[in-house]
Formats: sequence, structure tokens, C-alpha cells
Amino acid sequence: MDIRQITPAYSVTPQIDPADIPAIKEAGFVAIIDNRPDAEIPPEWHTDVMGAAAEAAGLAFTANPVTHAGLNMDMVATQMNAIEAAGGPVLAYCASGTRSSIVWSLGMAGKMPTEEIIKATADAGYDLAGLAPQIDGLASAQ
Repeated sequence: MDIRQITPAYSVTPQIDPADIPAIKEAGFVAIIDNRPDAEIPPEWHTDVMGAAAEAAGLAFTANPVTHAGLNMDMVATQMNAIEAAGGPVLAYCASGTRSSIVWSLGMAGKMPTEEIIKATADAGYDLAGLAPQIDGLASAQ
């Protein structure tokens, strides 16, 4: 696994396997967010399999399948609600961690300065500087 911390409460990673779940729990995470649509992945990583493995390990699990073309504010709200409800560190995953970083970044608009959002993701290896105008726009709309 390639877990990258964005904040103490939120980390992202590329696709995980059910066999990774015990190590995720041992690392202190209390919840997992799945940002991959089932259509992208083989059946052994589908949402129902991953959710059952997470719940069997005592971790909260949220399915929030995100595509770049279909990303919308309902998905951002789902992500942020899952993070808030977790009450502890959350690990979100997608193909590379980028979508999980983008959804978080958009959800943090108006809660953190845009520069800090971009820096947090950049420090984790995700260059989302191109999102700054969208984050600023969302922050202004609040």
C-alpha cells in the first residue's frame, strides 16, 4: 500500500485489496471511503467485497464512486459527511489517490485557505494546483 497523509484525519491511497484491511486498521484508521466505480475494477475489489471486509474488521465503510467526468457536489458532500462521521482517521482510495484528493480538496473549499489545500495535496504527491480557481469559486459561493 502507498498511503499518503493529506491531514492527520485524512489519507489517500491507490486501490487496496481486502487482504490490506487488517493493516489499515492496525495503522489506526477507523473508516474507509471507496472512490472507485465497480466498472473500473475486477470483481474481487468491488464495493460489496471491500465493504464486507472493512466491516468485518470493525471499520466504517462508505462507497462514493467518483469519475472525473461525473464528479459533482453530491459526491463531495458524501465524502465530507463520511469523514466527519468517522470520528477518527479516514483512508480513501481510488485508482491512484488523485480522485480521493480532488474530492477532499473541493470539500475543504471555504474551510481552509486554497493555498493550504493545494499544499496539503502537493505534499502528498498530488499536484492539484489547477483546481485552485474551482476551490476559490466554491469558497466564494459559501
